[in-house]
Amino acid sequence: MTAQPTVLILGAGPSGMAAGMELYKKNISFEFVEKNNQVGGLARTMEFGGFKTDIGPHRFFSKNQYLYTFIEELLGEKWILVNRFTRFYANGKLFKYPNDIMEVLTKFGPINLIRAVTDYGFEKARSKIAPRKMNSFEDYAIANFGKTLAEVNMINYTEKVWGIPCKDISVDWAQQRIKGLGLTAILKKALLKSKDVKTLVDQFYYPDEGTGLIYEAIKKKVEKTNTFHLESVPTAVHHENNKIVSVDIKTKDKTKTFAPEHLLTSIPMTEFVKLMSPAPPRDVLEAASRLRYRSQVYLFITINKPSVSPDQWIYFPPKEIPFGRIAEMNNFSKKMSPPGKTSLMIEFFCWEGDEIWNASKEKLLQDTVFWLNKLGFLSMNEVENAYLHRQTNVYPVYNIGYEKNLDVVKNYLNQFTNLEYIGRPGRFRYTNQDHSLEMGILAARSIIEKKDYDLDKVGSENEYFEKGTIGKQNVY
Repeated sequence: MTAQPTVLILGAGPSGMAAGMELYKKNISFEFVEKNNQVGGLARTMEFGGFKTDIGPHRFFSKNQYLYTFIEELLGEKWILVNRFTRFYANGKLFKYPNDIMEVLTKFGPINLIRAVTDYGFEKARSKIAPRKMNSFEDYAIANFGKTLAEVNMINYTEKVWGIPCKDISVDWAQQRIKGLGLTAILKKALLKSKDVKTLVDQFYYPDEGTGLIYEAIKKKVEKTNTFHLESVPTAVHHENNKIVSVDIKTKDKTKTFAPEHLLTSIPMTEFVKLMSPAPPRDVLEAASRLRYRSQVYLFITINKPSVSPDQWIYFPPKEIPFGRIAEMNNFSKKMSPPGKTSLMIEFFCWEGDEIWNASKEKLLQDTVFWLNKLGFLSMNEVENAYLHRQTNVYPVYNIGYEKNLDVVKNYLNQFTNLEYIGRPGRFRYTNQDHSLEMGILAARSIIEKKDYDLDKVGSENEYFEKGTIGKQNVY
């Protein structure tokens, strides 16, 4: 028998769950299909022996007051405000991030300072005479920081995250992540800093038992009248006359066909187009094959002491250090670990199938503790246990020219009148958690209101993603 929900949602990550919540408020029926055994997608929270961890912690900030209200109504007092403290490791030292200019002046060393000032002065002078062409992330970073400072943090870390040289990364990535952030802006912030206005880099909100609490709360509310098919995957999406007519699903123990009025998908775009039946034209499939996602390996270490550092995150740009970022979950919320203990989430950036992806837990733990011991953070005898998690399709790769391939795929998908593709993997857009939620809400409203919303405008203001004050605007 074919099920006929009003809406079928593929993927129970932030955007899919937000869409479900918005549909629930209007009494519109839907069913979820999710490959994992819990909801939340890349923002889910896992538990190991009394310790909780996000898959790479997701702090929450937004300029959209509606999103704060959306979550506060779900979590109430479990939605806590946290003072941010983050550092990055460079030249053998730890520096505050975003940069504290006085700390840089005292720790960076006279030779490096002279180089940094000279490089930056050269770039400022060049911008007046023969401005650098902004073809890549490297061009943008050097123009705004000078070569020395750009390499210390921006370029090295970005190449570790993406696995390709910054000269091959689209300038779109720089404009999305660091527009308005440069040495001049940092100096102004240091000299004119106000203690009255808290910016997004000073504080953030966080659910007191992990980011996944948001999505578990949505599930608990909506599953009374709607169905979740966990550990299930779509196997085919049938269409005719520019409309999705049915979707075949494989669950743990059977196959099932749905004939929804509307389909929302947040599964990776490159996987979704392969499910289409009839198959897309060859040029669409070829364009999709040229779009790549970066993967991650996460090493979660439980630790038999109350604290490792005061940081929520520490970033590690140097290429000789195998991991890119560590996060101490207790510094997000004390409820993330048992009393007197703490934990670290270690993030390794990789390609599916490469050396890091295939490395054993023991090897990654040994490498991690070696470096953390050098910094005085952790020794092996303080490690209680370690857990390994591998995740594909984490970051859409913005290599130069990616947008041409993306446009081909989007033009194909846009012809289907009852389809919305949403979220970071589903829309092939690097979005923060707030933008993913917003995208899901707007996709649901397009169904509710029978009105088209331009989802590409979500988070498209092209400025530093952490710039501004918390909840300043009410976007809806």
